[in-house]
Amino acid sequence: MFYWVMKRIFIGPILKLLFRPWVKGLDNIPAEGAAILASNHLSFSDSIFLPLMVRRPVIFLAKAEYFTGTGLKGSLTALFFRLTKQLPMDRSGGAASEVSLQAGKGVLLGGGLLGIYPEGTRSPDARLYRGKAGVAKLALQTRVPVIPVAMIGTEKVQPIGKRIPNIRRIGMIIGQPLDFSEHYGSEEDRTVQRTVTDRIMYEIMRLSGQEYVDEYAADVKARLAGHDDGGGTVGKV
Repeated sequence: MFYWVMKRIFIGPILKLLFRPWVKGLDNIPAEGAAILASNHLSFSDSIFLPLMVRRPVIFLAKAEYFTGTGLKGSLTALFFRLTKQLPMDRSGGAASEVSLQAGKGVLLGGGLLGIYPEGTRSPDARLYRGKAGVAKLALQTRVPVIPVAMIGTEKVQPIGKRIPNIRRIGMIIGQPLDFSEHYGSEEDRTVQRTVTDRIMYEIMRLSGQEYVDEYAADVKARLAGHDDGGGTVGKV
């Protein structure tokens, strides 16, 4: 109920009036049945605008830090994510990330729409980075289609580190569903996981027009911050 009220009555109409979001390919999202919405990630506001424009509820795997914030802003963000039934995603890798993916799997097995950012974190420079294999594992385990999504211009609305958004028009392009049925039964094969993930990222790149970087965004951020220990994130979900 809270999700519907905020989207249709309170926050939704205001956001549409201010940012005038445009969308192409909305009919590519099925009226019913499970599907994964795999999107590029340019801004915190991606998690607001995409569910706003999709007719059905979208449950996102959002970074766990959004659920544990402190202070007024952090507490309000955590409350919003909980009330809209978003799911915390542990990005540390290994067993912790696997538990988060299993929660997403439950959404899909229940026939819902699951939103996920294959890059694992926001792009540091508006380029598209290498996808993590979690999206492929979910798609193959649940045997649902993956719908690529390109968010357009959201990094200009709310750049990383900026609290107050810029009022300007944003958009999104929703691609045709991707069918990976030829790989069913091979969900634990790492080569297959990488093949599926790369196909998804290629479609996002094609829709968004972003420059692609064959490197994990988290590694780039760590290097820029001077925290790279050389281990990278290879193998993490």
